Amino acid sequence: MQRDRSVGTLLREWRNRRRLTQLDLAIQANVSTRHISFVETGRTTPSRPMLLHLAQHLDVPLRERNKLLVAAGYAPVYARRPLEDPELATAYDAVQRVLREHEPFPAVAVDHRWNVLLANSALGIFLDGVDPALLEPPVNMMRLGMDPRGFAPRLRNLGQVRAYLLPRLARQAARTGDPELSSLYEELRSYGAGDDPPTAGPADIAMPIRLCHDGAELSFFSTITTFGAAFDITLEEIAVESLFPADAETTAYLRRSAASSPP
Repeated sequence: MQRDRSVGTLLREWRNRRRLTQLDLAIQANVSTRHISFVETGRTTPSRPMLLHLAQHLDVPLRERNKLLVAAGYAPVYARRPLEDPELATAYDAVQRVLREHEPFPAVAVDHRWNVLLANSALGIFLDGVDPALLEPPVNMMRLGMDPRGFAPRLRNLGQVRAYLLPRLARQAARTGDPELSSLYEELRSYGAGDDPPTAGPADIAMPIRLCHDGAELSFFSTITTFGAAFDITLEEIAVESLFPADAETTAYLRRSAASSPP
């Protein structure tokens, strides 16, 4: 198990994951190659500042930096509070405001494994007809979009969406070293084959998501918003995906739907 591995072994794994040589890391972090070698082989234990310095240059996620600290005999320094924690009230309010003010267009806040934390009411158009089992917590947006029981059957360009999202998920799993993300990737990859390349159409400004809903074809593109320079694990791992209409017809449809919905 990871807790039984030395700090040097863990650092070497992160360095290899980033495809850096010891010399590469030494130059980036402005330390000697010999020191990197001594740390990785266990001949020396890095100080806490040095360990955090190396972790920063290796772009190690905050939750994994805590594991490095514990492996070296230090106390973890990064907290992980629930999003509803009073100390995160300002950040929680900011996420809710982003979601609310994006209406009548869909938006969702997810954690580092794409599990839904918060969503606005407009996201409901994606949940129409979804198997209730997929809506049991934790609700995973990647699974909703690619599982045949989710809204995948309503995506007009499912192959294109898969061809974009699956490599993205694979890169995220590789970057974070998260085995659950790797397992999710393998699961979602098994749902289809022969995906279309994510090529652009003449009218596309970004890769579209084309969803059939209530007899209409809605087209979206998305943006991702994250907290900058977060020092809390929960905040670092939150991403808000905002979906924007990719054409005038979709804009008009969503505005009409919002206007006809009860307050």
